[in-house]
Amino acid sequence: MIVDALEKIWQQSGLGQPTWQQGAMIIVACVLLYLAIAKKFEPLLLVPIAFGVLLANLPGVQLMKEPVGDEPGGLLYYLYLGVKLGIYPSLIFLGIGAMTDFGPLLSRPSCLFMGAGAQFGISIAFMLSILFGFSPQAAASIAIIGGADGPTAIFLTTKLRPELLPAIAIAAYSYMALIPMIQPPIMRLLTTDRERRIVMTTPRKVSKTEKICFPVVVTVLCVILLPEVAPLIGMLMLGNLFRECGVVERLSSTAQNALINIVTIFLGLTVGATAAGETFLADETLLILALGLTAFVFSTVGGLLLGKLMSVLSGGKINPLIGSAGVSAVPMAARMSQLEGLKADPQNHLLMHAMGPNVAGVIGSAVAAGVLLALFGG
Repeated sequence: MIVDALEKIWQQSGLGQPTWQQGAMIIVACVLLYLAIAKKFEPLLLVPIAFGVLLANLPGVQLMKEPVGDEPGGLLYYLYLGVKLGIYPSLIFLGIGAMTDFGPLLSRPSCLFMGAGAQFGISIAFMLSILFGFSPQAAASIAIIGGADGPTAIFLTTKLRPELLPAIAIAAYSYMALIPMIQPPIMRLLTTDRERRIVMTTPRKVSKTEKICFPVVVTVLCVILLPEVAPLIGMLMLGNLFRECGVVERLSSTAQNALINIVTIFLGLTVGATAAGETFLADETLLILALGLTAFVFSTVGGLLLGKLMSVLSGGKINPLIGSAGVSAVPMAARMSQLEGLKADPQNHLLMHAMGPNVAGVIGSAVAAGVLLALFGG
């Protein structure tokens, strides 16, 4: 009796079923947890993603199991439906909009050019993906990693090539979290010490009327031109209107605190749980990760080069470091511009100036996704 019971427990446990792929992914999960907890590399993103990777690769665990007949699916399978249906990315954009001050962009509209320049990596990665034999839909899904916007990458990939979602989502969020490692060397390589020391003047004060009209105008223009991107742009601008109109403080507070925190947990955990070792550790996945990193690097390069050009055109009044913030990782990329500026000159505070290209990049990546959907969507 005791022997039979122990044998049954052994069979039902995962102790006798591990694979090398699962072991490798468990190591990856532990590395990500180390970066998030010990190095503080965007822990709000990496902790749930890494723990999702861990859960997906523990032998015998079936939290992502699909329902079969009357047998229910795993817990994370049902939570993952919010990713597959595009619900979580849109709700994340609602929260981002409620947290975002578009004032720096409105005070210096030329920041739009740096935000557009930072989408350069999308074009490079798309062309490289085509050369490596990916279909246009797959290439578009891979290329959007260069926008440094996880929700947008998830939204586009679920529309074009949902089977690539695990690799693309993990690449997008991981590279966003690793901005402190990826961007600074590129920033120092492409700018001179004199350029990094440029002190920018205080931008003009933006009126409340401008801030209220901005989300309405952007929604109308973008959604009319690119209807496919309405869920992202619409939610982003609704959240911003909550913030700026001044009459729905409770809604604004909920969107930028409780709601976005809950959705971030569900999205990060379920995205990580899609990275099962048997399917994730494939040559195609590794190629996608490499192309995604290339996209991210060239997006940073594009923003910096536009920043250098605008510095020249403005007579040295714009610090080109803020161009790297054109990737839409808010506010991580802007924070990197600030830190590199402070290293060159401890009195040079660039954060608010960098927020202009940074929020422009959010709009830019969503628009880029809309263009790709219009060109390659069904």
